[in-house]
Amino acid sequence: MATFDSPRLIADIGGTYARFALEVASGEFTQVASLRCADHPDFHATVGAYLATLPAGTSIRHAAVAIANPVEGDQVRMTNYHWQFSIEQMRQRLGFETLVVLNDFTALAMALPRLGPRDVRQVGGGTARKQNVIGLLGSGSGLGMSGLIPAGDGWISLGSEGGHTSFSPRDEREIAILRHAWKQYDHVSFERLLSGPGLELMHGALAEHAGKKADELSAPEITQRALDGTDPVCADTLEVFCALLGTAAANLAVTLGALGGIYIGGAIVPRLGAYFDRSPFRTRFEDKGRFSRYLADIPTFVITAEQATFIGASAILEAQLRTISDAPASTMLTQIRRARGELTPAELRVADHVLAHPRSVLNDPIAEIARAAQVSQPTVIRFCRSLGCEGLSDFKLRLASSLTGTVPITHTQVTTDDSMLELGSKVLGNTASAILQVRSQLNREMINRATELLLGAERIDFYALGHYGVVAQDAQFKFLRFGVPSMAYSDPRLQLLAAAVLKPRDVVVVISGSGRLPELIEVVDKAKARGAAVIAITASQSPLSRRADVALIVDYPEDVTTHLPMVSRILHLLVIDILAVGVAMRRHVDEQALPEGATGEGVVEAAEPDTAQPGEKPAARPAAPGVSLAAPLSSLTSHSR
Repeated sequence: MATFDSPRLIADIGGTYARFALEVASGEFTQVASLRCADHPDFHATVGAYLATLPAGTSIRHAAVAIANPVEGDQVRMTNYHWQFSIEQMRQRLGFETLVVLNDFTALAMALPRLGPRDVRQVGGGTARKQNVIGLLGSGSGLGMSGLIPAGDGWISLGSEGGHTSFSPRDEREIAILRHAWKQYDHVSFERLLSGPGLELMHGALAEHAGKKADELSAPEITQRALDGTDPVCADTLEVFCALLGTAAANLAVTLGALGGIYIGGAIVPRLGAYFDRSPFRTRFEDKGRFSRYLADIPTFVITAEQATFIGASAILEAQLRTISDAPASTMLTQIRRARGELTPAELRVADHVLAHPRSVLNDPIAEIARAAQVSQPTVIRFCRSLGCEGLSDFKLRLASSLTGTVPITHTQVTTDDSMLELGSKVLGNTASAILQVRSQLNREMINRATELLLGAERIDFYALGHYGVVAQDAQFKFLRFGVPSMAYSDPRLQLLAAAVLKPRDVVVVISGSGRLPELIEVVDKAKARGAAVIAITASQSPLSRRADVALIVDYPEDVTTHLPMVSRILHLLVIDILAVGVAMRRHVDEQALPEGATGEGVVEAAEPDTAQPGEKPAARPAAPGVSLAAPLSSLTSHSR
């Protein structure tokens, strides 16, 4: 097993304890320690306390933190504890290159496919179906829930807060618990009961129900007395706990369709041992009326592996590092690598500096970046703009997004073994991922400049070759409905003839996947010689993008020698839609009136010829192709058929 270049910090942060370990090789954890959260003022202090126990000279570059809390964006606020922090600020304070923060049950879910038979214990019957949805829940400071959905050769982990679903009692004893809980909470969720604090709440409720005075006991004390059989109220409490967990697990199973099984983790159940196997858990799990047989076929497992959360967090960290280093098409680092051959020597020095020190570049001022790359400050700006960015600030934002994004954009390979449903799902998924990639690369300044040119154009020509010809035709249809003379040309000879009669207020929109076709480059040169403005929808760092007055970047490489351009063609159509909607909205702002031809169905009918009699208002020009300004923005555009 190959060791890592430097150990990775893996942490599991709950409401009571924070567990840490160093991963020195895949799945090999050392320096395991557990610290009480209450002994430290905040998250940074707790991590610092652990790092202080490590041998001198230990250098950590990458870390993953699983935390008992939903994680959305940069700000983390724990649900069951007072800690809160910014992920990026914490990464900088700790001096890490990478800090991945994720929900603890998302991490535990990702560990499930990596666990062996010795890491789990089955409770009850049922047989797991391979490549099916898996459910996960577990009690500790709260009640965590998650799930795994099979996706090709891997799995997708669900971020869930299902523990906050409403508790519903099944018998008089549970009704008494609910009434007792209502004294403290307006909403009683399963988490209020199936957790450490929940054990204490139920103990008080059942003591009251039995007419006894409740002892002030902690959750571990309640559990131990129940296991020892020395306290009837504690025994009832633990019995109800297991029964309610069976209900919660059954709800999760039928909600997800978890035919791959339900797994139980957390800090409480794995410590119950054989008691849990004898408890009412499985009986309650299968007690689902008409769906009892359905649930009887679903197996339930207790996770016994001590480092399961570490394993899952490590897997997600490894995937994130691979996303960055293996250069998916979505990252800024990949875009820089792909552009190296087109950069000037000075710009290349900036590129090498960014690739070698991406994290420091995010925080360094332009003077420091220029000094480190041994170039002038204007060269740094030219480098950023050559990548389609508006300037250094825009470049840093995109770089930060590519380094810390939590949802990598992926491409899934279609195989001959795929069913028609799987094939369709992969094609749609790849297209959606590519659209998100283009969205992250949009340049506001370039879109504004292109819109201004189109608004002022007396004539618009759309040039494209081969399979991109349909994009030019679609654009012609849309812009003709503005009332602007527009033509689409997909034949190189006609393009040259058309370019020869262009005038200074005309605009040419050139559509090309590669931006390297000599025929299009020749016609662009002729158009510019005639004084026309050129807008290019093409790849970055291409000859076409450098010649254009405005370059709208669409980076999605497709090998047209072996494949038809599919995804890239859709991306070019969407850029045309962006321009069409932009022009429509600008015209609407200028005119401050809706077109009379608006139908409210996402389509604007062409205006009738101006046949108004003297004194009558002439018919309004349509505002946009496939656009109704009276309709919601969600239905702004539709492709022509």
